[in-house]
Amino acid sequence: MKSYLSYFRLRFITNLQYRMEAIAGICTQIFFALIFIMVYLAFYESGGNVPMNWQELVNYLWLQQSFFALIYPFDRENELLDMIKNGNLAYELVRPQDFYFKWYVKMLAKRLVAVLLRFVPLIILAISLPEPFHLSGPYSINNFIIFIVALVLGLFLVTALNLFMHILTMFTLDEKGSMTTYSVIADIFMGGTVPIPFFPTWLKHIAEFLPFRFIGDFPFRIYSNSIPLEEGYILIIGSIIWIIITISLGYLISRVSLRKAVIQGG
Repeated sequence: MKSYLSYFRLRFITNLQYRMEAIAGICTQIFFALIFIMVYLAFYESGGNVPMNWQELVNYLWLQQSFFALIYPFDRENELLDMIKNGNLAYELVRPQDFYFKWYVKMLAKRLVAVLLRFVPLIILAISLPEPFHLSGPYSINNFIIFIVALVLGLFLVTALNLFMHILTMFTLDEKGSMTTYSVIADIFMGGTVPIPFFPTWLKHIAEFLPFRFIGDFPFRIYSNSIPLEEGYILIIGSIIWIIITISLGYLISRVSLRKAVIQGG
């Protein structure tokens, strides 16, 4: 366990150096948040029934952009992909640490440091903006607690899904097609493109069946009580179940892949 924490700490400290990248990311997220808000504002002003009230939607959009580095479906890990493609993956067979959990904690640290460098300035700016653009406080203290728990569980889940897609490259040897497809599907069904309440009923049922909603839709909607607390408690259990399933499946596939690997030489 100590060695995995060392990998986590090393990756965390290393990525703290990328401050200019974080500043660029903050500017990008502010731009997209304001663009999305203005687009939806025009839509709401046109009248008609809407599945979320205005403040719920604005909160959703600001939280989505503030924690974008945490929930982004696919974060490319070039070191691991290069290792798989050039055969250096064989070195992992002689290391004392487990391959899967070593890379899991490294990817987890990378996402965590990226969001820690970005979310505070974004949240401060969003709160300070005038209506109808500002971020309001959570619906209640209980909603805020569930929001934090859901966000942490979403981090564990998206990291497991991301690593799972990297592991599949051991079989395909080319990540472009599978990872592009995964990124598009995950972004849609986590509510990244359009919030899930705006989906047609049949598509909403599909989204509720898949794990992706636990990454973005659930935490950002529970914040404003767009998802009631009673349902939130149930969804917390669903998040934990999906984390266990995804980690178990990824671990199993990685073990099978490494068992088939052969080191040649003498």
